[in-house]
Amino acid sequence: MSTFTWTVHGDGRKMAAGEVVNPDERLSWPRTISIGAQHVVAMFGATFLVPILTGFPPATTLFFSAVGTVIFLVVTGNRLPSYLGSSFAFIAPIMAAKSSHGMAGALGGVMVAGILLAIVGLVVQLAGSKWIDIVMPPVVTGSIVALIGLNLAPAAKNNFQKAPVTALITLVSVILITVLFRGIAGRLAILLGVVVGYLYAMVRGDVDFTHVKAAAWVGFPTFTTPTFSIAVLGLFVPVVLVLIAENVGHVKSVAAMTGKDFDPLTGRALLADGLATTLAGLGGGSGTTTYAENIGVMAATRVYSTAAYWVAAAVAFLLSMSPKFGALVATVPVGVLGGVTTVLYGMIAVLGARIWVQSKVNFSDPVNLTTAAVALIVGAADYTAKAGDWQFAGIALGAAAALGVYHVMRSISKWRGTHDPALTPATLPDDVEGDVKADVVRGLEPDADPGPDSH
Repeated sequence: MSTFTWTVHGDGRKMAAGEVVNPDERLSWPRTISIGAQHVVAMFGATFLVPILTGFPPATTLFFSAVGTVIFLVVTGNRLPSYLGSSFAFIAPIMAAKSSHGMAGALGGVMVAGILLAIVGLVVQLAGSKWIDIVMPPVVTGSIVALIGLNLAPAAKNNFQKAPVTALITLVSVILITVLFRGIAGRLAILLGVVVGYLYAMVRGDVDFTHVKAAAWVGFPTFTTPTFSIAVLGLFVPVVLVLIAENVGHVKSVAAMTGKDFDPLTGRALLADGLATTLAGLGGGSGTTTYAENIGVMAATRVYSTAAYWVAAAVAFLLSMSPKFGALVATVPVGVLGGVTTVLYGMIAVLGARIWVQSKVNFSDPVNLTTAAVALIVGAADYTAKAGDWQFAGIALGAAAALGVYHVMRSISKWRGTHDPALTPATLPDDVEGDVKADVVRGLEPDADPGPDSH
């Protein structure tokens, strides 16, 4: 498939019930542009929240997000639809690195994470992706994702307390918008909640437009070169594990929706995201990842055309060329951030649990239970350790604990013969039937409430 060549789907205007527009197809250009604009709206809130929270220039982050999306489309041969937006996994390490080594030091960490991810991508492309499942089983992946959200909880609390009324209005707005609206509006609850909180703060006089007035309408983003310190690398290495999980999940999600086998592109996807993150770290942007928000747009429209993502990248690039636009985004008050991050960081933690649920992780297995238990407490309490010039914070130690505890316990239990196979219905007493049996298999107490669906 040529980079800029797509087959027009049908007449380019209509889609029959049940039809999908495949990655190598497109609708008419007006419709493709419209869908591409939807992708920009879908990624906008999350992509801009990361630089707002970390203090990075929003326009610069958007610029590298657009460039990263182009890199992804090119490296994957224009066969895998995805938008590369700011990764939430970088929030905690960037904030920690900035406090000790400034923005340049944090960018060095982002760049190293990108290089490592690119290397993983090359290895996967050559050796296949099966080894990822062996090294990072769902209990480990879910634990790492969950502990990142829990590690960020204190930051959300601090922002909330600085302007509690504004934060509460923002939080309530996100909650209500989520259940009041259907379609794209419901999917953009976080972005719309920020808008409501922002308007309230503006009425209160808590928004300062001084820098917005001084900013030019057109101009290049602010670029910053990285510096490298061994002390911060331990903060960023665990992020690579999260990016691997996110990219692999994206490939499998698109494959499930389109009915096509994209597993051969897994290595290319990892390599592309690694290159995009490396470039972002080199110039002043936050690390990138494939975006679930845009999967939602594809699921809603049934249009998986990569042409729409080229449009999205072009729109994002144009927006990044307006310093005034970037300055406006940077005026979001701390109270608004406190409200929205209360939801956002919690969602990150719950996504880890969602990985466990979807993968049917059995917590009656003491190896799984101990792995998650140790990792979550280390991450949530923000344990720290130093070894010479190296400094390891909660996320790094939690990720190391998840990997170490799981593989050490699993190896020893197999060697000693103390490993109990996961319970199956066949091993349960004959009088344990139906839903109760299913609960026991999942490690729940009989009659326990498994809770609502995670999505």
